[in-house]
Amino acid sequence: MREADLYPDLKAYLEAQGYVVKSEIGACDLMARRGEEPALVVEMKTSFSLALVMQGVARQAMFDDVYLAVPVAEKGWKLRYKDIVALCRRLGLGLLAVRPGQGVEAHLDPAPYQPRRASARAGRLLREFDRRVGDPNIGGTTGIKRMTAYRQDALRCLAALEAGPLKASVVAKAAGVARATALMAADHYGWFERVERGIYALTPKGVAALGEQSREIAALGILRKEG
Repeated sequence: MREADLYPDLKAYLEAQGYVVKSEIGACDLMARRGEEPALVVEMKTSFSLALVMQGVARQAMFDDVYLAVPVAEKGWKLRYKDIVALCRRLGLGLLAVRPGQGVEAHLDPAPYQPRRASARAGRLLREFDRRVGDPNIGGTTGIKRMTAYRQDALRCLAALEAGPLKASVVAKAAGVARATALMAADHYGWFERVERGIYALTPKGVAALGEQSREIAALGILRKEG
């Protein structure tokens, strides 16, 4: 497919709305005007790309109404659709999807972007940042387990129970983990078991984890008994 294959449908789509359409006006792929209204510009590419976005942003230096146009059947369109629309909305660009020979679908009109902060999600990330001890992960890595503040708290409880069963309140105080009772009851890692009301001990998996996680426990500054 060529960019030129998109033009007939885009031209027909805009002309049906009363626009006069002309192509290749300076660096603009397509320009349209309707009466005394401000001009509208469309930049075309055979796939959604950074080059297309940069062209659209460049046209915004001259015109308010700038659209990006791509074929709707491009590979990965369905998988990336939400991200594409979100990016265009953030940049104030419109988005047109072309089905060559079948017409055009308008997915987004140009408009000033007014961000809405995801305050709840931001709060969770900030709490994770504040609770996590040190910087135990390596940025940019994939496919490996992450050390989280929750896991660090579980490791503290694990070390506190090395000597044997304890009351949850004692574990909370010894480990410095206020949520110790809820954490051990949830037993996300399979390390803890309740042996009596309010009393917890390590499972065989928890005992094994003491050795397997020794470096991580040491990194938290937890002193363990020898032998």
